Amino acid sequence: MTRPTIHDVARAAGVSLSTVDRVLNDRDGVREKTRSRVLEAIGSLGFERNLAAANLSRKRRYRLCFILPDGQNSFMHALEADLAEEAAAALRDFTVIETRKVPAFDAGALAELLRSLDPETVDGVAMVATDATIVRVAVRELRARGVAVVTLVSDLPGAEKQGFVGIDNVQAGRTAGSLLGRFCRGRTGRIAMVSGSMLVRDHAERRLGFEQVLRTEFPEQTLIAPLEGLDDKDRVRDQLGAQLAADPEIIGVYSMGAGNRGVAEALVGLPAGRDVSVVVHELTPYSREALLDGTFDAVLHQNSRREVQGAIQLLRSLLDAQFPPLFVQPIPVEIYLRDNLP
Repeated sequence: MTRPTIHDVARAAGVSLSTVDRVLNDRDGVREKTRSRVLEAIGSLGFERNLAAANLSRKRRYRLCFILPDGQNSFMHALEADLAEEAAAALRDFTVIETRKVPAFDAGALAELLRSLDPETVDGVAMVATDATIVRVAVRELRARGVAVVTLVSDLPGAEKQGFVGIDNVQAGRTAGSLLGRFCRGRTGRIAMVSGSMLVRDHAERRLGFEQVLRTEFPEQTLIAPLEGLDDKDRVRDQLGAQLAADPEIIGVYSMGAGNRGVAEALVGLPAGRDVSVVVHELTPYSREALLDGTFDAVLHQNSRREVQGAIQLLRSLLDAQFPPLFVQPIPVEIYLRDNLP
């Protein structure tokens, strides 16, 4: 059975093709009675609009802006490289993507950039969010000016944004807790945590999931309040190194952000025979090497390419006014040990 076309809708509704086009694109110049007749015909025929073909015919352009944190974060560097490749491919679909950067964890800089965006040149924004009131207000103002906004990797609570593309970070934290608890099973001690910042929702949610599992399933382990390394390897190395030296009862480390080179360097100076199990996030060249040499026990990973693709697709669906908007499946949490490295 062939799919109904716009010609079938026009015949069923007794109107011209141009009238159907105006209804489909929600343009003025159609009487309400006529509009209702067209919509009834669309429903009865089961007509589904081919947005790709429609956009191609009228040369619609999508102007998207991705806002990423600047700094040493290797995962963000990989995401930026994936974005550059996807942006080149997206040009074929009349999608122009620019990348803007703000200092990591700087809510003020992010809010200022959001306020500076011009709806005349930007249709949609995907951002790695910092959870702060000034950011939520800036998002609300940007949406009021007609710009679609979604979050990427790190979410923003509330109804201001229109979607999130990333992993379930509570689930990721619980997975880290299950792994580290098992690695440390049979040993009573203390667990150190390293975050980038508690100002980002992904790290806060990972901590929540991690603590839920450790406190309920592995109560013999004592949790230490997380260090905030700001994803800076030198800061992480110095803070974690000092903590490990001062507390010989630390038997496990969970790093929920970047700065994993610093984690590895902090472990180098441990005395022979001291056993510290380590779970970190993101498979990078540095964490891969640490898995291979036994410094790290497990790495949790998220597919940055799929996140970029999902954010582009979600923004395009929002700009096309699809209802309901495209549902982007959560990105799976991948677990890598030394023995299953890709």
